[in-house]
Amino acid sequence: MEHAFDIFLTVMTLLALAVFIALHFFEAGYGYLFNRRYGPPIPNKIGWVLMESPVFILMCVLWAASDRMWQAGPLTLFLLFQAHYFQRSFIFPLLIRGNSKMPLGIVLMGMIFNTLNALMQGGWIFWVSPDGYYDNWFSQPWIYIGGALFIAGMAINLHSDRIIRHLRQPGDTRHYIPRGGMFRYVSSANYFGELLEWVGFAVASRSWAGAVFAWWTFANLAPRAASLRRRYEREFGEEFSRLRRKRIIPFIY
Repeated sequence: MEHAFDIFLTVMTLLALAVFIALHFFEAGYGYLFNRRYGPPIPNKIGWVLMESPVFILMCVLWAASDRMWQAGPLTLFLLFQAHYFQRSFIFPLLIRGNSKMPLGIVLMGMIFNTLNALMQGGWIFWVSPDGYYDNWFSQPWIYIGGALFIAGMAINLHSDRIIRHLRQPGDTRHYIPRGGMFRYVSSANYFGELLEWVGFAVASRSWAGAVFAWWTFANLAPRAASLRRRYEREFGEEFSRLRRKRIIPFIY
């Protein structure tokens, strides 16, 4: 099983590289970058539930079927992971304002990736990691460092999403520059928060599976952050460019 899992991780790593390259040529057409070429539009709220819930559900199945379900180390990682996806699958969609749409193709691609990611993370945490892997887990610094990064990233992500939601009054369809919070430093503060979450999770889990997911997060969100910044520059010109924000990582990129 471990050999097959290593091959799986290698394939996922290479796929992330392909996605990273492709997204520099083709914008992921949802949200501010909505594009009908990715399929017929469906309501954003339904799209987010369909796209994000498979990973939450499958992780629950992998946890419940495992002999490790009540071990402290695996359970802690499971709860961190599921805290993000419960919010993203079932709370975030309810908070979306307006009647925005999402292309069906984006939803389907998200469902596929999230299913594979559940197999990566849940597979490693509950099934593939070797016996004794979680011994003395809480005497090591990694779970505390990674957990702190994860919680900080989730807080940034939630706060940034709130700023974006409140940019418009009901009935307003104009675009605005997000301000405040980590938007002082990057144009895609919500993406920075999510990236920080999964870097923290990789540190906390001390696993290649976690590192591959962090790489996938960067490969998906960094090109999108670059596209969003270009769109802001075209729409707002000097008003935006004089803010001198980075794309996704403060002071770096």
